[in-house]
Amino acid sequence: MKNKSYQLGELEELVLMIVAILNEEAYGVKVMDEIESQINRKVNISAVHTTLDRLEKKGFVSSYMGGASAERGGRRKRLFRVTSEGSKAIDFVHQTRNALYQQIPKASLGFTQ
Repeated sequence: MKNKSYQLGELEELVLMIVAILNEEAYGVKVMDEIESQINRKVNISAVHTTLDRLEKKGFVSSYMGGASAERGGRRKRLFRVTSEGSKAIDFVHQTRNALYQQIPKASLGFTQ
């Protein structure tokens, strides 16, 4: 489970998971809005775009240009999707967090055994 190449920063992890949730509908503003609605955390659009670019350089997401729309003045959206490497990174993060959580004595969390 120790694979440094799949380790992500907190915002990278959130953005990658939101892209996966949104499936084929992920673009900068929508990712930003989902983080706010799902996590109740404000993040600015430039941070989201920077993170999406970084995830694409790492090979965890890929992007493509969607169709033009009237509400965007004929401009096209840059859409993102999770790659197979991105799926492996999500799985790695999930397994790592679960393994760590399982090691915490329940008493330290205030639970009785």
